[in-house]
Amino acid sequence: MQTIHWKIKSFTELSVTELYEILRIRQAVFVVEQTCNYLDADGYDDKAVHLWAETNGEILAYCRLFDSGIKYHEASIGRVLTNSNYRNLRLGKTLMKFALLTIQARFRAVDVRISAQDYLLKFYSEFGFQDTGKKYLEDDIPHTEMLKSYKYV
Repeated sequence: MQTIHWKIKSFTELSVTELYEILRIRQAVFVVEQTCNYLDADGYDDKAVHLWAETNGEILAYCRLFDSGIKYHEASIGRVLTNSNYRNLRLGKTLMKFALLTIQARFRAVDVRISAQDYLLKFYSEFGFQDTGKKYLEDDIPHTEMLKSYKYV
C-alpha cells in the first residue's frame, strides 16, 4: 500500500482532476454500487469543504463538510464514502474523526447534523451522533437524521 495523503480543500481550491475524481468516486459508490439514480451534482459542492484520503490520485475515502446554515441550521457532513477497494482499511473512522475536527476548527460549530443511511446508525453513534427520530426514504434507502451536540461536552 502506498502512502495515504489526507486533503482538505474548498471548492475553488480543487484542481480539475481532483474534482473529476471526487465526482467519479461519488458516482461509483452512490449511483452505481447503491443503484440510486439521482443527481449527485446538487448545487452544493461549491459551498462545501471537501475532505478525502488518496493514494496515487485515487480517492480512498471522501466526505464534504458544510458550515451552519447551508444544508441544515447546524453544520453538516455529507456524501460520506469509502472506496469499495479499500473498505478493509477502516478509513471511515479516520475520515469521520478528521471531519469532526475540521468542522470544529473551521466553523466553530456547536452542533453537527447528518442524514445517515440506517445501516450506518451504529457507526455514527460511535462518534456521538444521536437519532433525532426523523426517518425517511431517500432513493429507496432508509435514512435517519442524526445530531451531535458539543454544547454539553
